[in-house]
Amino acid sequence: MDQPQPEYQMNRKVMLTITSLLSILFLTFHLSDEIARGMERGGLNMLIAVLVLVVWVYGTLVLAGRRSGYIIILLGSIIGTGIPILHMAGKGLAGGRIAPNSSGTFFWVWQNFTLCVISAFSVIISSRALWSLPWRRAR
Repeated sequence: MDQPQPEYQMNRKVMLTITSLLSILFLTFHLSDEIARGMERGGLNMLIAVLVLVVWVYGTLVLAGRRSGYIIILLGSIIGTGIPILHMAGKGLAGGRIAPNSSGTFFWVWQNFTLCVISAFSVIISSRALWSLPWRRAR
């Protein structure tokens, strides 16, 4: 199998960085919206989310192009893909906790779809990047 051209590798790295950062952005929108609506408790429990996001940003920006960075992005993107799916699996909007005609419902639904699509795309790109890496390092 032919190795990807250097331009393609750079393009993939840039695409993955952008999609990963967008997933992080939309996940922060999601968490902020849920705290503002009272669906999620805003307190010290959010430190876990902050730590996950910090590791995800570190993997995206500092470890870009490395196996560990791709793994961190893959795991974060799986989380980003799964959250909207779990929300939409309930009856109605978030199990009926959001009234369909309430203020901000459109934004909540839009950012859920956007988070899912961008994160799923990041899952695909990071999986392909991991797959194309050599499995053994030359010594």
